[in-house]
Formats: sequence, C-alpha cells, structure tokens
Amino acid sequence: MKIMIDAGHGFNTPGKQTPDGMKEYEFNRATALWLKKYLGLYKNVSVHFAHSDEYDVPLQQRTAHANSIGAHLYVSLHANAYGNGWSEPNGVETYIHSSRPAAAASLANIIQERLAKAAGLRNRGVKTANFQVLRQTKCTALLVECGFMTNRHEAGLLRDDSFRKLCAKEISKSIADYYSLSTI
Repeated sequence: MKIMIDAGHGFNTPGKQTPDGMKEYEFNRATALWLKKYLGLYKNVSVHFAHSDEYDVPLQQRTAHANSIGAHLYVSLHANAYGNGWSEPNGVETYIHSSRPAAAASLANIIQERLAKAAGLRNRGVKTANFQVLRQTKCTALLVECGFMTNRHEAGLLRDDSFRKLCAKEISKSIADYYSLSTI
C-alpha cells in the first residue's frame, strides 16, 4: 500500500501561523514525520511525502506526485485557523471531496472520532470541501485539521511534541484498522 503524506503548506507560506508566530508548517511537518514512523511499523506499506523542506511545493505538483506513484491514500495534515488574532473556535475536523468513494468518508469518520477522543478536543465532524489536494488526487484523500492555531489552548498543544505524536499515532492506527494492516 502506498501512502502519500502531505505536511500542508510550506515553511514560508504567508499568513499560516499562530498569532504569536509559530508557523503551521512546523506542526504539519513534525506530525508528518511521526506519521511516517508509525506507518512504517506495518507490513507492505510504503510512505511518501508530497511536501519539501526546501520550498513550498505547489498543490498541483503534490497531487501529480501522488497520482504518478499510484498512491492508494493521500493524507494532508493541517492546523486550522479562524481570523488573524486569538479566537474561540476549537476542535478537530476532517475533510473529504464529495466525488470520492465511500472509503474516504468511512476512513475520515474513524480518524475523526479517534483523534477527537484521544486529544480531548471538540469533534467538529467530517466535512466535504473542494480543496485541490482532495479533488485532484486519484485515490482516497483526506485533509485533517488537528486543532486551531488561533485558539490559545490548542496553539499550545500544536507546539507540543507529545500532541504531535498523539495525532500521528491516532491517524496511523485508524489507517491500519481500516485497511486491516498487520504489524511487521
């Protein structure tokens, strides 16, 4: 099984940061590294990255890469935001595209439930969106928002490596359970 992990955005993407300066990519990249490690514990799984630490990979290039290697699953990791300053919205949510097979909704629901419960955060549900990474991939594709960068409490969690590990672990366990993956 080929899994494409996308640490959303890039280090220099304008505006994608907490009000006090943590870049969203810091969370996304660290969580992507943990997710790759956890998925590496399963048989017949190869993990690929859609992002680069060198530059902000354009969305079209990310999806083209997933399609060119024949990825079975595309997981885009993000942290949400509301407005430019500190705000109240909170919780985790997962997005799929309406044109995707039922597998996307089923897996998204598993990830959403597990992540919200394990993190102790509000479950904002699974939603559909017309995001390019969901629309242009030819495989099951999900975009997971692991908390709000603009919520003070959740911004603190997003900085914490134990929270990043927890997000990666719950996403990997959800994938393993859904696809009946066996450990090495």
